[in-house]
Amino acid sequence: MKKLTVGQMARLNRISEQTLRLYDKEGLLSPAYREPSNGYRYYTIRQSAQLDMIQYMKSLGMTLKEISQQMKQTDLSLIQRILEENKRSIEKQIKQLNYQKRAIERTLESYERYETAPPDGSILIEYIPKRRMYLVDSKVNFYDYEIDVYEQILRDLKETLIREDMPQIYFCNAGTILRKDKLLRQEFYSTEVFVLVDKDYVDETLITTIPSNTYLCIYCDKFEKEKEYINRLLVEIEERHYKISGDYICEVIAELPANLQERGMYLRLQVPIQMPSN
Repeated sequence: MKKLTVGQMARLNRISEQTLRLYDKEGLLSPAYREPSNGYRYYTIRQSAQLDMIQYMKSLGMTLKEISQQMKQTDLSLIQRILEENKRSIEKQIKQLNYQKRAIERTLESYERYETAPPDGSILIEYIPKRRMYLVDSKVNFYDYEIDVYEQILRDLKETLIREDMPQIYFCNAGTILRKDKLLRQEFYSTEVFVLVDKDYVDETLITTIPSNTYLCIYCDKFEKEKEYINRLLVEIEERHYKISGDYICEVIAELPANLQERGMYLRLQVPIQMPSN
């Protein structure tokens, strides 16, 4: 039987000598033969079968400790339990990676909208497709307070997302809603905050749909300007004889990473309208 050194055995099986020595140290695969004259130890080609099994079980996600335990006991029920646990772990990792991928996509979309958005104060008519939101009533009228209260409302929103076991990728670009009846009376009273979500990642029962519509929009670069800009929209609507057809939405187009004392936001303020027929 041909004797193989550590280097020869490693090259034959395309693994490193360091890995072979680790397997030897852990008692998984030790050289089969010791030379009496000099004490050198050698592997045999037949041991490649055992090495293949070790490498295969590693590819299944088993630890060296688990592999050692399995090879000593040859307990198929043990390996089945280990593989079921590994399968669940991989599924969880895939889910988290999908969340992370979607978070990256949403952030890139957000920055692209910001880069192509009109300058602050611009008023436009825009058609906005159907959107899905997760909506929470904070019970606090944030128009009565400064941005610090808004930040506290966002903390509560985050806690709600966690309780509902929703992906934390959605805790960004939170918007607000001012209901149509309040808007018509020019009454700045709103307690509802939302985040836009995807149907593939959120239970349908938690989703509120914003139908597609034509909106009169104004872009805004400061939280403090919102009331002023809403009034500008209302003046524009009256002058053009538009009809308000739904709730006002304050959507955060992008949250800008900056070393500021408060959140950097670029806003799109939106009022759904019906235009007069010619």
